Amino acid sequence: MATTYRRKPTKAEIRRQKMEELAMFPIDWLEERSGLIGGVRYFLFRNVPADINWMQTLGSAALTAFLVQAITGVILAMYYVPSAATDPKTGDPVAWESIVHITDDLTLGWLVRGMHRWGASVFIILMFLHMGRVFLFGAYKYPRELNWIIGVLILVSGMMEGFTGYLLPWDQTAYWATVVGINLNGTAPFLGPWLAQFLRGGQEISGETLTRFYSLHMLLIPGAIIGLITLHLYLVIRLGVTSPPWSKDAAGMEPEEEEGARLRPGLTRPVPRPSGASAMQAEPGGQE
Repeated sequence: MATTYRRKPTKAEIRRQKMEELAMFPIDWLEERSGLIGGVRYFLFRNVPADINWMQTLGSAALTAFLVQAITGVILAMYYVPSAATDPKTGDPVAWESIVHITDDLTLGWLVRGMHRWGASVFIILMFLHMGRVFLFGAYKYPRELNWIIGVLILVSGMMEGFTGYLLPWDQTAYWATVVGINLNGTAPFLGPWLAQFLRGGQEISGETLTRFYSLHMLLIPGAIIGLITLHLYLVIRLGVTSPPWSKDAAGMEPEEEEGARLRPGLTRPVPRPSGASAMQAEPGGQE
């Protein structure tokens, strides 16, 4: 019987092993107590159709644009002053002076403001492109109707975010554009007049309008968008990525290892909608 001998590790190998254990300790500690690392791994590594293309990345691009908006918005909020009062020294509104200060005086302030200003348009355009791809691919159909509705709510919330942010520079363009936008909302039946008065914070646009728009832009609408995006991503993970119209393979289905073996319905693609008496026994996800 042959005897195998294991080489004694060198000092460099022992040092490397200890460094790896030290680096992995916080990750192992977090995984053992929360399972978060496993959830992230499941989110990043899952089955997708083999013949997808770059059009399936429009949703991720829109998410990236939103993250850029959130980061740059937090930076701008540190220096922006939502006040319609007039500075007695210069005669300009305080809100406008804070915008000028960000653009001209702060290091790379012009870059951060430009990214936030133009990133808003990029975010809206990417959402329209993403929803157009979803519609053309038929990805809004069963069982993804709820995800389509959530996507529409995200689009509406994004447009509201852009509308409330347009007033914040408090210049002539922002003022009169907001006047037009609020008057358009005021023409809606039943709730239109109440909505216009709520947005203005009174009978006319004033400093109260600026404060209200700032709170909506910074707190309420971003919180709603984050919640909707979280639910949207959960449904994408649960239901899987939709196969393109030309695909011959079902999205996320695993191949049979043995003849007659049952495919795992899993979290990637539900089984077809049950009918008749079986609909009382089977759940939409395909689990009995």
